[in-house]
Amino acid sequence: MDRRRRSIRRSVRRTLPAGVTALTLAALARPVLAHGGSLGGAARESLSVPTWLMLATGGAVVGASFLLASFVTDRSALDWLVERRRPVGLPGERTLRWAVGALGVVGLVGVVVTGFVGPTDPLSNPAVVIVWAGWWAGFAMSTYLVGNAWPALNPWRTIGAALPDLGRRYRWRFGAWPSVAGLLVLVWVEVVSPLADEPRVLALTVVAYSVVTLAGTVVYGPDTWFGAVDPVARVFRYYGAVAPVGRDADGSLALRFPGARLSTDLLDGVDEAAFVVALLWVTTFDGFVATPAWRDLARGLVGLGFPPILLYPGAMVAGFALFFGVYLLAARLSRRTAPTFVASATLARRFAPPLLAIAAGYHVAHFLGYFLSLTPALAAAVTAPLATVDPPLLVVPGWFGGVAIAGVLGGHLLGILAAHTTAFDLFPGRLQAIRSQYPFIAVMIFYTMASLWIVTRPDVPLPYLP
Repeated sequence: MDRRRRSIRRSVRRTLPAGVTALTLAALARPVLAHGGSLGGAARESLSVPTWLMLATGGAVVGASFLLASFVTDRSALDWLVERRRPVGLPGERTLRWAVGALGVVGLVGVVVTGFVGPTDPLSNPAVVIVWAGWWAGFAMSTYLVGNAWPALNPWRTIGAALPDLGRRYRWRFGAWPSVAGLLVLVWVEVVSPLADEPRVLALTVVAYSVVTLAGTVVYGPDTWFGAVDPVARVFRYYGAVAPVGRDADGSLALRFPGARLSTDLLDGVDEAAFVVALLWVTTFDGFVATPAWRDLARGLVGLGFPPILLYPGAMVAGFALFFGVYLLAARLSRRTAPTFVASATLARRFAPPLLAIAAGYHVAHFLGYFLSLTPALAAAVTAPLATVDPPLLVVPGWFGGVAIAGVLGGHLLGILAAHTTAFDLFPGRLQAIRSQYPFIAVMIFYTMASLWIVTRPDVPLPYLP
């Protein structure tokens, strides 16, 4: 144990300067626009950091982190980081789970009802504010910062458990691909439709999603539907793998190092790796379509005769194909940089979970300021659900841009450490384990640069939308 601790302390001393450098640059830099989300009435503050400094810092820190992590070759220390855990007990867990489930059902009913009969002003309507600020921003952040409580809160699972179960068998050859398609469709609908501005449209969408989801639980059962098909449940389950609190194989709660599960054999196939990449891409897509670069590209494509109606679905599919294609290429190249009998599909499956830390870091940068600015509107909507109010919006200070940068870079540092641990788990030799990571680190740098570039762009209205 003393040897492990000494090794960990040496590793910390080696990697700490890079982290301190990143945070220092983030704190001293001047402001860039931080994307918040799609709630149309929310004000967005301009944060200023020079673009070249953002991109250079991101690429340099990620690359340097990998080089520094390469010195951490003590397998016992890496195993200790992954396996270290402490049991967490929740008093009255069964009662608490029932209460949280009931809260989820009440929240779902409240969203639908207030969406139809509540105020038309989006900042006053509980449906809009709860869904975007409270759920997709605030609750989603809790799933990777604390732990995944969605299985207990999920109102569709609670309702589905009370419905009849036809017991149909799911065609497992489909794997996670229905979840991938569902996630891409959901985010595409969120981008192109006025879900954040028109409460009734949001309520109709929630009703439609509820019908499909509850029908799926009746046909296949709640466990199969939410375990294999439902994209929302899969998003929160994967985010939960980043969190410090999670469940062990026996179902008990345990406290572990953040991201410890990312280096375990978490996924079942390349289809689940595709979902991880899709999760990273859709958050990137949500920011990319609000940049001047997309506006110029869209105008150029339409000028060449491309149908405007196909711009956003085409960009969604093409971007995912690019992100996933680059990742699969890295898996193939990894077998060349570190010759091995391990199949490229296995490498793609094992190195995908570290990307979840990157997705979580970019989600923080994308939504933290948005969530904080809308907390007064969220409180007003919950306490006065049928009143039209003019809630104040919190204005985040200029230095808050450093928090967004730290979120992106922190996620990448955690992802690199998880990838490093995975490599030493897969490959027997030190040199082979290090060389196997080269293509995947290159992919991580690519994702980092894309994320930081989007954060530096000013926000513009989306072109060719009604």
